Amino acid sequence: MLQLRSKETLDHGDHGWLKARHHFIVSPGGNPANRPLGSLVVWNDDEIAPGTGFGLHSHEDMEILTYVREGAVTHEDSAGNVGRTVAGDVQVMSAGTGIRHSEHNRDEDPLKLFQIWLLPRERGGKPRWDTRKFPKTDRAGRLVELASGDPQSNETLLIRADARILAATLLARSTVTHTPAVGLRNTYLAPAQGVILVNGQRVAVGDGIAAIDEPELTITAVENAEFILVDAA
Repeated sequence: MLQLRSKETLDHGDHGWLKARHHFIVSPGGNPANRPLGSLVVWNDDEIAPGTGFGLHSHEDMEILTYVREGAVTHEDSAGNVGRTVAGDVQVMSAGTGIRHSEHNRDEDPLKLFQIWLLPRERGGKPRWDTRKFPKTDRAGRLVELASGDPQSNETLLIRADARILAATLLARSTVTHTPAVGLRNTYLAPAQGVILVNGQRVAVGDGIAAIDEPELTITAVENAEFILVDAA
């Protein structure tokens, strides 16, 4: 089953320094059709103004992946981690028993990013943070795994959730296929750039599409495109 979540149906807010669209319901007054997909519970499309950001705040028992679309994000946390993640790259944070962190745009241009939250397979654990570069040239015309809950996947960032996060960049009229891993029955895709077709369904920047129990996804670029895909139990 496919469910298109067009940008017009997403909950959104404009707070001046932050413009956000929520692919998943985040408040009692949100769109009830945009329910979580298994362990995948949040997918925020945020634009953060220069010199602003999320001040120090806390999380626990959540796996949070940030994919930077444009600009760069500066991270600091109570575990002593400090890092800067630029466009095309990824950071992950396992909140575990609890961590306080901030995320800021220290640059002069707007910061655009996806924030993806997943429920961990079990509660607790030591908080951790990590970041990694993923050159877009390495995923030209193919899907590349960015993060995984499989501890054997040492080529990717580790998360403590039953999920995989992948990305691809496609030239116009090129196609990739994706078969969800066994046990990961929920898939969600969103373009970071351009327009794609997912099993014939048009999905543009600002939109997302949920796929439940789909045996295979055929993804074709209508124009040059970049997209993120999450498989989750």
